[in-house]
Amino acid sequence: MTIDAVAGEKSGSPMMAAARQVAPIVMGYLPVGAAYGVLAQQAGLSMLNTVLMSILVYAGSAQLIAVALFAGGVTPVSIIATTFVVNLRHMLMSASLAPNLKSWNKWELAVFAYEITDESFAVHSVRFARGDLNKTTCFGINAIAQVSWIVASFAGFLAGASIPSVEPLGIDYALPAMFIALLVMQMKNGLHVLVAGFSGLTAIILIKAGADQWSVILATVIGATFGAGVESWTKK
Repeated sequence: MTIDAVAGEKSGSPMMAAARQVAPIVMGYLPVGAAYGVLAQQAGLSMLNTVLMSILVYAGSAQLIAVALFAGGVTPVSIIATTFVVNLRHMLMSASLAPNLKSWNKWELAVFAYEITDESFAVHSVRFARGDLNKTTCFGINAIAQVSWIVASFAGFLAGASIPSVEPLGIDYALPAMFIALLVMQMKNGLHVLVAGFSGLTAIILIKAGADQWSVILATVIGATFGAGVESWTKK
């Protein structure tokens, strides 16, 4: 019996496994996606553009930044350039997952990559590490996550006129809380904890130094290099 079959038996079916594993993402996406919808409505975006951005762009940080820049009257070129830099981390995520997907067809890779986010990357990393490569579960996780984001952004837009500000609602806490939960799921030893703490501290230092847009990707590269160095040193 394959690992995928065992995983399917434990969860009932590949889609049930996807629903179970994606639940933490959905719980984070609903409030944050709604906040995006509210901000988009208040920034002057139409409902069509707000929802289309969740369908075509599907990147929470990029969407929130784009809405803020749009509200500030920033030029389209600047908005595109800023969101491009912010999302450069997706190159690192793709490179990390790619070795597990060598047997996939190009169209499968394209569909899978289209719906990869920070959160789904974390879930897939854990799954791939334990040998769970079930395609149905992979696509199910991505699809459920994106649908929840689209629905939340649509609902947030509808409610935008009656919500003067999202800050008093404490919605901004949902995203960090979700990332912390996903991070904890991936920690298996002391080295993981050390690298996570080092990377977080590095990101804070970079932000304080003024590297706001580059802080995430730089901290990721520095943290990964640090972790690889420590692991190599401890094996000597």
